[in-house]
Amino acid sequence: MQPDPGIPANHRAISLSDVDVGSAVVIREVRTGFASGEEGDIGLRLLELGFIEGERLRVVAHGHPGREPIAVRIGNTTFALRRFEADHVLVEIADGGRP
Repeated sequence: MQPDPGIPANHRAISLSDVDVGSAVVIREVRTGFASGEEGDIGLRLLELGFIEGERLRVVAHGHPGREPIAVRIGNTTFALRRFEADHVLVEIADGGRP
Protein backbone atom coordinates (compact mmCIF):
# COMPACT_ATOMS: atom_id res chain seq x y z
CA MET A 1 0.00 0.00 0.00
CA GLN A 2 1.41 3.38 -1.03
CA PRO A 3 1.32 6.23 1.51
CA ASP A 4 -1.20 8.98 0.82
CA PRO A 5 0.83 12.02 -0.31
CA GLY A 6 -1.83 14.30 1.18
CA ILE A 7 -1.07 13.05 4.70
CA PRO A 8 2.05 14.53 6.35
CA ALA A 9 4.80 11.96 6.91
CA ASN A 10 4.57 12.26 10.70
CA HIS A 11 0.85 11.36 10.59
CA ARG A 12 1.11 8.12 8.61
CA ALA A 13 0.64 4.92 10.56
CA ILE A 14 3.58 2.53 10.32
CA SER A 15 4.46 -0.67 12.10
CA LEU A 16 6.38 -0.27 15.35
CA SER A 17 8.97 -2.69 13.94
CA ASP A 18 9.85 -0.06 11.28
CA VAL A 19 10.60 2.76 13.75
CA ASP A 20 14.20 3.91 14.19
CA VAL A 21 16.00 3.95 17.53
CA GLY A 22 15.45 7.24 19.36
CA SER A 23 12.14 8.01 17.67
CA ALA A 24 9.13 9.00 19.74
CA VAL A 25 5.82 7.69 18.47
CA VAL A 26 2.14 7.61 19.38
CA ILE A 27 0.20 4.35 19.21
CA ARG A 28 -2.68 4.56 16.71
CA GLU A 29 -3.85 0.93 16.67
CA VAL A 30 -3.04 -2.45 18.16
CA ARG A 31 -4.13 -5.25 15.87
CA THR A 32 -5.94 -7.96 17.80
CA GLY A 33 -7.61 -11.20 16.82
CA PHE A 34 -4.49 -12.82 15.39
CA ALA A 35 -3.45 -16.00 17.16
CA SER A 36 0.09 -17.26 16.76
CA GLY A 37 0.14 -20.97 17.53
CA GLU A 38 -0.14 -21.56 21.26
CA GLU A 39 0.75 -17.97 22.13
CA GLY A 40 -2.82 -16.69 21.75
CA ASP A 41 -3.77 -13.17 20.71
CA ILE A 42 -0.55 -11.13 20.77
CA GLY A 43 -2.44 -7.86 20.22
CA LEU A 44 -4.65 -8.49 23.23
CA ARG A 45 -1.61 -9.23 25.39
CA LEU A 46 0.00 -5.98 24.24
CA LEU A 47 -3.15 -4.05 25.15
CA GLU A 48 -3.06 -5.61 28.61
CA LEU A 49 0.55 -4.43 29.01
CA GLY A 50 -0.36 -0.81 28.24
CA PHE A 51 0.08 -0.56 24.48
CA ILE A 52 -3.11 1.45 24.04
CA GLU A 53 -4.21 3.97 21.42
CA GLY A 54 -2.88 7.46 22.12
CA GLU A 55 -0.03 6.28 24.36
CA ARG A 56 3.40 7.74 23.60
CA LEU A 57 6.46 5.53 23.51
CA ARG A 58 10.09 5.73 22.45
CA VAL A 59 12.17 3.09 20.69
CA VAL A 60 15.33 2.84 22.79
CA ALA A 61 17.26 0.00 21.12
CA HIS A 62 17.29 -2.71 18.49
CA GLY A 63 19.05 -6.02 19.07
CA HIS A 64 21.67 -7.45 16.76
CA PRO A 65 21.51 -9.14 14.33
CA GLY A 66 18.22 -8.50 12.60
CA ARG A 67 17.01 -5.58 14.76
CA GLU A 68 15.39 -8.00 17.23
CA PRO A 69 14.34 -7.63 19.98
CA ILE A 70 13.05 -4.06 19.85
CA ALA A 71 13.31 -2.23 23.19
CA VAL A 72 10.58 0.37 23.73
CA ARG A 73 9.85 2.59 26.69
CA ILE A 74 6.33 3.53 27.76
CA GLY A 75 6.48 5.88 30.75
CA ASN A 76 9.05 4.39 33.13
CA THR A 77 8.71 0.83 31.82
CA THR A 78 10.88 -0.76 29.14
CA PHE A 79 9.60 -3.68 27.08
CA ALA A 80 11.49 -5.95 24.69
CA LEU A 81 9.31 -6.99 21.77
CA ARG A 82 9.99 -9.50 19.05
CA ARG A 83 9.49 -8.16 15.53
CA PHE A 84 6.27 -10.11 14.97
CA GLU A 85 4.87 -8.63 18.20
CA ALA A 86 5.87 -5.09 17.18
CA ASP A 87 4.15 -5.67 13.82
CA HIS A 88 0.82 -5.70 15.69
CA VAL A 89 1.33 -2.09 16.84
CA LEU A 90 0.67 0.72 14.34
CA VAL A 91 2.15 4.08 15.30
CA GLU A 92 2.68 7.64 14.07
CA ILE A 93 5.78 9.74 14.64
CA ALA A 94 5.08 12.01 17.61
CA ASP A 95 5.43 15.78 17.29
CA GLY A 96 9.10 16.53 17.91
CA GLY A 97 9.93 12.83 17.61
CA ARG A 98 12.36 12.65 14.65
CA PRO A 99 10.94 11.36 11.36
